[in-house]
Amino acid sequence: MKDFKQHFYSMFEKFKKSENFAFTRFSDGELRILQNVGLELAPGHNVINGIKTKGRYAPENLKSFVPERDQFYKDKLFESYRFKKKNYYAGLCCRCCVGDKQHQQMLDWYEGDVTSEFLTWSNLLLNSNYPLFMENFLPEFKKKKIVLICNKNCNIEKLPFKVVQDFRVGPYCMRNDYDLIETVKTWIKDNDINDHVFLFSAASLSNFMIHQLFDFNDKNTYIDIGSTLNNILGIDNKRGYLRGGRTTKKTCVW
Repeated sequence: MKDFKQHFYSMFEKFKKSENFAFTRFSDGELRILQNVGLELAPGHNVINGIKTKGRYAPENLKSFVPERDQFYKDKLFESYRFKKKNYYAGLCCRCCVGDKQHQQMLDWYEGDVTSEFLTWSNLLLNSNYPLFMENFLPEFKKKKIVLICNKNCNIEKLPFKVVQDFRVGPYCMRNDYDLIETVKTWIKDNDINDHVFLFSAASLSNFMIHQLFDFNDKNTYIDIGSTLNNILGIDNKRGYLRGGRTTKKTCVW
């Protein structure tokens, strides 16, 4: 049985030793897309599978998936989830967060050895591992050449580490900023970028980019940090673990 904290420390030790890897997260939003369920997070409401409810979403959180329009992106998401390469980690939704049925569905989709060390939690840096992430990874970021892919509303000046290059995305970035993948590939190639650490906070676009960039050049490290740095970047911080809520005590199970 996989262990939440053991997986975290295993990845962290790899990072400390400067062994390049990729970690991409398929959380509940990606699960809905893979299930071909329509969704929309709009400024004043959300829609999931045709059911509309009220909600307030910051500009950096706006996203949508329309099955009749966006099959290309669903297919690309499956490609990134099923991609197999040494040191490419795919994080899926755990049964304690989405239930046994949906967790098993993601295992069935993986089309590979589900006991593989490279299949892990989408929440690996969150919940009870979030304080460990902040305590362990942030000091190490200071020692690395960091490239940040994040929302245009982020303020990187207060980050406790230097960013050598940043690439920005806007709302609905999965669709609107898909061409950023080729832009970053060109930058890597033209500048001979190796042994850099790419940090991604760009919704489902992160999945596409991490997959395709690691396939293109595996001599860098690519990490989906999700919203872990939102408090510092000055953007939406409503998630419980960012406010020291009960989820910081939650240890996810396989």
